[in-house]
Amino acid sequence: MSITSTEQKIIDLLEKGDKRALNLLYEHYSSSLYGVILKITINEEIAEDALQETFIKVWKNAHKYDSTKAKLFTWLFRIARNTAIDKLRSFNNRFQKEVQIDTSNVYILPSSNLNQDVLDIKEHVGRLEEKYQIVLDALFFQGMTQQEASDELDIPLGTIKSRLKIGLRELKKVYNP
Repeated sequence: MSITSTEQKIIDLLEKGDKRALNLLYEHYSSSLYGVILKITINEEIAEDALQETFIKVWKNAHKYDSTKAKLFTWLFRIARNTAIDKLRSFNNRFQKEVQIDTSNVYILPSSNLNQDVLDIKEHVGRLEEKYQIVLDALFFQGMTQQEASDELDIPLGTIKSRLKIGLRELKKVYNP
């Protein structure tokens, strides 16, 4: 992983507990992180709160950052994403109204229409070669984009795409023999 001089300066300041790190983080990453958060929350007020909370969490957890495990932006992205999801859940829980209905058939699904084989997808993914499992897990179960998976797993984007294609082809053999 190559680190820019700005990233290294921010990392050094974070390690020292120097508050100038927050200014640099905000200056270089706030707009990107806000975009990620807004995409999740779809509410500017919640997004602004989540962004502020993200920087507080970054500051409080700066000692946990390990540049050998993730790029600085990846670490910031995860904190922002998780904070946005938590904020959104909290907001939805506060304003969700409870509906009382004695009987309802809205959520009753006839089991004959469900493909029982599809319910054990993780088990079938677990039978693939590990290199395909890792990519499918990142993309489908962790919700990463191909680029995020490439960055996080430190695997070239083309390799991610190839492993996805091959992994899906192998799963197709299970579900459509």
